[in-house]
Amino acid sequence: MFEVPAGGRRYRALELLVKQKRLAKTAPVPCIVSDMADVITAEEDSLAENVHRIALHPLDQFRAFQTLREQGRSEEDVAAIFFVSVNVVKQRLRLAAVSPKLLEVYADDGMSLEQLMAFSVTADHGRQEQVWETVNKSGYEEPYQIRRLLTERAVRVSDRRARFVGLAAYEAAGGGVLRDLFEEDGGGWLEDVALLERLVAEKLRAEAEAIAAEGWKWIEVTAASFPYGHDHGLRRLEADPAALTAEEQARFDTLQVEYDALEARFEGADELPGEVDARLGELEQALEAFNNRPDIFEPDQMARAGVFVSIDCEGRLSVNRSYVRPEDEEPAAGVEGERGTDVAVTEGQEPGASVQRTAISLAGASTEPEEHDEDAARPLPDRLITERRIVRWHYGTRWQNIRQSRSRRCCTISC
Repeated sequence: MFEVPAGGRRYRALELLVKQKRLAKTAPVPCIVSDMADVITAEEDSLAENVHRIALHPLDQFRAFQTLREQGRSEEDVAAIFFVSVNVVKQRLRLAAVSPKLLEVYADDGMSLEQLMAFSVTADHGRQEQVWETVNKSGYEEPYQIRRLLTERAVRVSDRRARFVGLAAYEAAGGGVLRDLFEEDGGGWLEDVALLERLVAEKLRAEAEAIAAEGWKWIEVTAASFPYGHDHGLRRLEADPAALTAEEQARFDTLQVEYDALEARFEGADELPGEVDARLGELEQALEAFNNRPDIFEPDQMARAGVFVSIDCEGRLSVNRSYVRPEDEEPAAGVEGERGTDVAVTEGQEPGASVQRTAISLAGASTEPEEHDEDAARPLPDRLITERRIVRWHYGTRWQNIRQSRSRRCCTISC
């Protein structure tokens, strides 16, 4: 009777071949027989074999995995067959995205496995080969440098624009996402920058139009941050937030009592329990929502003021209301009576109430509607001279008589 301390799986494989009648019971099998009294024990042989075994080349692994996948095996099945994790199978199969030319370079030891894995971030073989040629000439061949070159035309998922639109909306619109299975990629990169910019502009435009319905005179919109000093020289209107209803006040008091009780209970604790910490976070958000209620402005105030709309660093909509430009300031007493006014009154509208369209400027481009109501008075800057020409045409029955009268009047309107 012999013990098999090393090669147990090979022995079981031979048993299976014999059982399947694919190998004769008496077929010779090479093996090494050691004496129990040897200085080197069987356990040491087994340990040395497993520790110093030469691993299968990753490219051979990839080709073997790919063959099984083409045969209809799932990634889980392949992982079970080769005694590896499913993630390893996914990583090796991802090498299929690498250009065959680069696979040949890797097979000839022309690049490291880490470099090869860096190229799998994109499936564009032409771009991969171009980057490989670039890094070869420049000498900057580190994997992170390869990834940076391959994704320099893409936008990270953590970018404020991507977070504002949302990954689901971007993918639903047909946008592609670059992923890196070998390194932490923070969610990946958005490949179609033009599509992202269009989605950002559309969403910002929709938000601006919703804000315009409040009655503001102008709205400036940008997908980036406004430059420092963009509000220099502008006056901000003061207003009070909307008052809480009795129900809202009761809800606020209840939340505040619970928050104070939890803080007092765990005061001085080095670490808060997970559920307590989560509950305090929920209470803080709810209380902050009560404290950040929108200010209430009068219609005549909004008719002279504007709004800045942008995206903050967290990808959230940032809205700053109630900025008044110098030319839109209310005229001093005694001046208003000297200036003419041009206010249109539409059907069903109270006399004295003017109709005003909000001028929306998106990244410097005006989005004001092209079609205008001729009966509505639009906001005009100071000292603008308007010329109105009225042309009347009168047709006779047998001949045409054209009479043209022109009347010009100049008026200075304070907007």
